[in-house]
Amino acid sequence: MLTLSLRYQYLIGTLLIMLMITTREYHFASLHSLPGASWAVFFLAGIYLRSDWALPGLLALTWALDASAYFTVAESEFCLTAAYAFLLPAYSALWAAGRWFAKRYQFSWRALVPLFTSLMIGAALCELLSSGGFYFFSGQFTATTFTEFWQRELHYFPLYLQSLLFYVGIAALLHIVFALLRKTQQPKIGTISQ
Repeated sequence: MLTLSLRYQYLIGTLLIMLMITTREYHFASLHSLPGASWAVFFLAGIYLRSDWALPGLLALTWALDASAYFTVAESEFCLTAAYAFLLPAYSALWAAGRWFAKRYQFSWRALVPLFTSLMIGAALCELLSSGGFYFFSGQFTATTFTEFWQRELHYFPLYLQSLLFYVGIAALLHIVFALLRKTQQPKIGTISQ
């Protein structure tokens, strides 16, 4: 199981919060050239942050950023409907997928299978809950059909998945670098330092 010291958890949590703030669309601090990192933030928080407050805290941050967009950007009111509540279980699915992987983590190539499995299942559940909730319950679409929903999924899901894989890939590379550095800095058992 992956466990980090509180110091590292605070550092990673701060970085994830900054990433969420700078990449969440349509609010006062967004960077429009970076893809949204919300999915990756919830997945990575599930992996690295052990606090029970991490998930509710990130959900509250997401709501605060979206609420600020609602009051400052005209187009944002399109997304804030009754279906917005579906983001709670959607993001929670990504967080739970990250938590599931953290319990199976080991620093080896064999970790790629559970990482990929948890990532794909979490992403699929998040997409079905968030996009499905919005499509069927937002009131923004006059005639909803499963055929049209799946056509929309074929268009939009790969874009969300691409952003998720981009950020998780960067996090995985950073994780590997820091893990290897830490291994090289640990004293060998049986050696005497002078």
